[in-house]
Amino acid sequence: MNPNDDSPDHAPRGRHLLRDEVLQALHHVTAGLAEPEDRPGQVDMALAVTNALNDEGRLIVQAGTGTGKTIAYLVPAILSGKRTIVSTATKTLQDQLAQSDLPLLEATLPQPFTWAILKGRSNYVCMQRVSEVTNNARLELDDLGATHQREVEKLARWALETRTGDIAELDWQPSARAWQSVSVGSDECPGAMRCESGSQCFAERARATASCADVVVVNTHLYGMHVAAGGAILPEHDVVIFDEAHQLEDTLTSTVGVSLSGGRATTLAVALRRIIDDERLQSGLHDAAKALNDVLSPSVEQRLALPLPAGIVDVLSNLRLIINQCLDALRGVDSTVESVKQKMLRAQSLATRLAENIDAALRADSSFVPYVTGTTDRAELVLAPLDIGPALAEHAWPEHAVILTSATIPLSMPQRVGLSESVEMLDVGSPFEYQEQAMLYCATHLPDPNAQRDDAVHSEMADLIAAAGGRTLALFTSRRAMQAAVDELRSRLPYRILAQDENQRATLLREFTLDETSCLFATAGFFEGVDIPGRSLSLVIIDRIPFPHRNNPLLAARRELHGSRGFTEIDLPRAITALAQASGRLVRSRNDRGVVAVLDPRLATKGYRWTIINALPPMSRTRDKAEAIQFLRAAINRQ
Repeated sequence: MNPNDDSPDHAPRGRHLLRDEVLQALHHVTAGLAEPEDRPGQVDMALAVTNALNDEGRLIVQAGTGTGKTIAYLVPAILSGKRTIVSTATKTLQDQLAQSDLPLLEATLPQPFTWAILKGRSNYVCMQRVSEVTNNARLELDDLGATHQREVEKLARWALETRTGDIAELDWQPSARAWQSVSVGSDECPGAMRCESGSQCFAERARATASCADVVVVNTHLYGMHVAAGGAILPEHDVVIFDEAHQLEDTLTSTVGVSLSGGRATTLAVALRRIIDDERLQSGLHDAAKALNDVLSPSVEQRLALPLPAGIVDVLSNLRLIINQCLDALRGVDSTVESVKQKMLRAQSLATRLAENIDAALRADSSFVPYVTGTTDRAELVLAPLDIGPALAEHAWPEHAVILTSATIPLSMPQRVGLSESVEMLDVGSPFEYQEQAMLYCATHLPDPNAQRDDAVHSEMADLIAAAGGRTLALFTSRRAMQAAVDELRSRLPYRILAQDENQRATLLREFTLDETSCLFATAGFFEGVDIPGRSLSLVIIDRIPFPHRNNPLLAARRELHGSRGFTEIDLPRAITALAQASGRLVRSRNDRGVVAVLDPRLATKGYRWTIINALPPMSRTRDKAEAIQFLRAAINRQ
């Protein structure tokens, strides 16, 4: 435990920081880097974070690529002695902190500290499930095909050797079905105290380590679950830092809300079947699952009214009654076999959580937006908060020093996350010389994105990639567009084209880095968290301005709140943030040079163009393809 934590009511820990000690520690840390650089923005940010920690304040920092923002917030947080939660937008950034930044600080800071990585339960292998698979292989694996069975057996062997049980340790990508066979979600786990394998539980071990660490790194999805649970999941802390904070609103929206689908009833039926032979309950759950999908499917991608339509209410109410019957049946299970007890507890957890979600959906008020997502075969009812500010204001901001940081901060962020009062906003810029290092090319001669234009886009991409000698990260706003480009350009170009979903993200990025002339084609998940300095990346292609889909029911409801300014307040900031993040993949060091090519003529023709351009890194600009190719070739020769 932190030695300053001697109060039973978790009074604030830590001490007042002095400016000079922070600057001295920051210099000591950065001087040990392989390529130390003078980063004034990092210094400015570290001092602003210091002030926020001293005053228990609220600070939002826009820190451009190359600032070194993780070091800028970690150094003062650690020196302060305050217990800190760092919430990252992605598990990839979590892993980066664990593998790079925190070990560096551990080795260079004069003040010792402890740290831990904590992820959601489904990221860890479950030793109870492994035990059941190992001891009852035929019973547990009969429903799986031969390939999945081999994967599960491989995972079971790995579970006996792994140090953390974290799926990120794997150097191969198990199928979702295989991983689900050896893991459990938070809705299913009964907790270590009620589990036969609780003493071996990797998730609980990670939680125990986090409970007494000075710095705990979580992903924002888990912090959202903490907020949704009224602050009951994560350890007590004095400081919360949200890295890549531009994703905070969307992530919290998904975790604070409720989602219901027929698949959840089917999952419960499968769990129930493992311990109770009751055809009536099985049929009831499967029929209810089908009825829920049938009543939702006509409304896919549509917003619903509140109270919910009578047909949906009837189906949910019927499912709720069947769940009660399932819980009664589970309470009647009397077995001395431990594996049976564990299956019963997991089924109880699934049923209870599903019942709670149904109750929440049936009593939802106007602070939630109900809509249907998914497909007609797998429709899902979602009730999302119209505004996540109140939840954050109640469970995240009080009694914490708060730091939000990202390379791109929308101007409306304070209002959208409930921090409109007493918040300091700071932009520390970037240390890179973007005018010399990068060019923004807009392909104005291409058809509008709403027209049929695949052939023209593919030809444009082929010319640019050929000029770059490969070395391209091509980013798409849809999987359809990505796959069409992969299929076409693999037949037209001599360079290796790596494609999203064909391997694990980490493996794709590693291969892209090592194979200097390769290309990587991906969608929105690669707009950020991709750090490829050097000659392996000289060209970033973005197929269109990444506006959110107009048929998104939640965003439609939020637009309505702003009336005629809906596009300006909702759509434009999201597009700007996504485009800026994608553009930021190009220049990751002072030696990087290349072109960002946006294949969307609207960037040069629409009235909002300057709002977007002014929010991007200050690159030189051109509409001339020949000029872009010349700049690209010169950049490659210079690197």
